[in-house]
Amino acid sequence: MRQLVITSGKGGTGKTTVTAGFLALAWRAVCADADVDAPNLHLLLHPKVLEEREFKGAKTIVKDPEHCNECGKCEEYCRFQAIQNLSPDPFRCEGCGVCAHVCPVGALKLEEVETGRSMVSRTKYGPFSHARLHIGAEASGKLVTEVRKNAEKLAQNEKLVIIDGAPGTGCPVIASLSGTDLALAVTEPSVSGLHDLERILGVARHFGVEALVCINKYNLSPEVSEEIALYCRQNSIDLVGKIPFDPAVLAVVKEGRPVESLLQTEAGKAIEEVWNNVISRLFPEGQEAL
Repeated sequence: MRQLVITSGKGGTGKTTVTAGFLALAWRAVCADADVDAPNLHLLLHPKVLEEREFKGAKTIVKDPEHCNECGKCEEYCRFQAIQNLSPDPFRCEGCGVCAHVCPVGALKLEEVETGRSMVSRTKYGPFSHARLHIGAEASGKLVTEVRKNAEKLAQNEKLVIIDGAPGTGCPVIASLSGTDLALAVTEPSVSGLHDLERILGVARHFGVEALVCINKYNLSPEVSEEIALYCRQNSIDLVGKIPFDPAVLAVVKEGRPVESLLQTEAGKAIEEVWNNVISRLFPEGQEAL
């Protein structure tokens, strides 16, 4: 089983569209949506949810008022001002547990709280692991790890896991990128696109994951696209394809058509070329191994 992550240094580059196109081309692969803060791959795959579980990724302080002697040490030592007038404020609590540690009578304790939901679903393209972080909840990296664990369980009889990674370079990105066999960084031809591409490639390099690059909507700025291509050449990074801006892609998404419809567009044909380049790198022994 090999794992491919589609990632980007910023949001809005089109990595979810590329992921959906890859799933249609692979036809049989396990898919994971690691963008738990703002998942949207399910909008394209129309999954049937088979399992849904609560996910507890954080802890908050709980007070037993009957045991409290009102000494005030909890309020004194809390650096987050999460205890006001001896009452815990769950919205300020960082779950560090200092208040419980200094409480002389054991009136405070940490309790796990639900921060999201993880789901396992069935799609026509294969099993699907995804999740949804609650609004304002923390520990998105832990939830991404949960999504990947579920995907690996589903992949016992499959040879490929395709991960729609989280955007940016923070904890959820690291959780979706580390330990994978190959990363495809999707970028766009803009100054911020090139800047954030450099950052995500740095993260991939740090974790020892080989990364390839493709430029989405390259024809919106051929000049910047050439700058990105030059950057890749200078840093010995393979640019495996350029996808044109194509309004037909938006029409497929808006009309809720099957993702294989993407492949019939001009952009879809470019995605197929990217796929062939990526899969030959991931399975150098030949695509029949897939």
